[in-house]
Amino acid sequence: MAQVSPRQVGTSQNHNSQHMNENNKGAATIPAPPPAIEEKKSWADWATGVGGPLIGLVLLCVIFSFTTDVFLTWRNALNVIDQITVLGILAIGMSAVIIIGGIDLSVGSVLAFSMMMMGWLHQAVGVPLGLAIVAGLVAGTACGVVNGLLITKAKLPPFIATLTMMSVGRGLANIITEGRQIVGYPDWFTNLSTVRHFGFLSVTVAIFIVLALISWAVLRYTTLGRSLYAIGGSAEVARLAGIPVQKLTIGVYALSGLLAGLASVALACRLNSSQPSAGTGYELDTIAAVVIGGASLNGGVGGIRGTVVGVLIIGVLRNGLNLSGVSPFVQQIVIGVVIALAVAADTFRRRD
Repeated sequence: MAQVSPRQVGTSQNHNSQHMNENNKGAATIPAPPPAIEEKKSWADWATGVGGPLIGLVLLCVIFSFTTDVFLTWRNALNVIDQITVLGILAIGMSAVIIIGGIDLSVGSVLAFSMMMMGWLHQAVGVPLGLAIVAGLVAGTACGVVNGLLITKAKLPPFIATLTMMSVGRGLANIITEGRQIVGYPDWFTNLSTVRHFGFLSVTVAIFIVLALISWAVLRYTTLGRSLYAIGGSAEVARLAGIPVQKLTIGVYALSGLLAGLASVALACRLNSSQPSAGTGYELDTIAAVVIGGASLNGGVGGIRGTVVGVLIIGVLRNGLNLSGVSPFVQQIVIGVVIALAVAADTFRRRD
């Protein structure tokens, strides 16, 4: 058995001691992490959240109550709710699109295409209305899938891809009936938007409320919702984390198309007709409602509660301006200014 001398032991101990001192010396050079600082929300955070738009909605109601006597009436409140139903359904789909960092300029045209497909199949071909409604929903979903494929596979920017579908969808809507509207639906169909259950709730309004609640729960409490926010924050980071970015992107645009088809059904109920010009300008109002509600056009920020408030703001704004005798052209200017203010508030929030 080998013998170790005391001198060798001392040398080994000194060497180990020096090695430990060097490690301690190196460890001492590593700076300690800074203390956690509680993040303070700026005025822009508050303004672009639900609180800011909600206060704005209340202020609008107060202002219009002085400009016209009929604004603060139960009948007018029901009219506002009926008027925002189509916009609200579209805005739910647009919320998901904007949360993932996209944009959908085609919702108005897809609405018109779905509406004309439904009306043509029922009136000209003789398909039962129930099946024609399903066909219209499928047509809208197909348009959304094409948008998603153009973005994920053809690598087109969302603006260009949906602008293309905006033109194609409007053209298809006019081709189906050569630009003619289709008039006359069964009473049970129009009753979906005219008959008020419990004195205030029509079927179309109930559909919007249910969709809003479901989408709010999905975004807030499910893995799917968190994945959408992750894609909006950084698509590449989300992909590296194992999130199927392309599939979810296609799915979100398909959902937007499906809801555009559903909105076309709600609009056809109200109008008792299908018109190829329907939905013109809806893309602007839909984007405005989502942005006013606190969503960021850069993605990763937004929510259904804010979207609903934004939809109410657009509806109250248009209703109040109409009752006050303001020209529709001036209304477009007002909506444009409101969008600019909402986007500016979001820009300040991100800078802070």
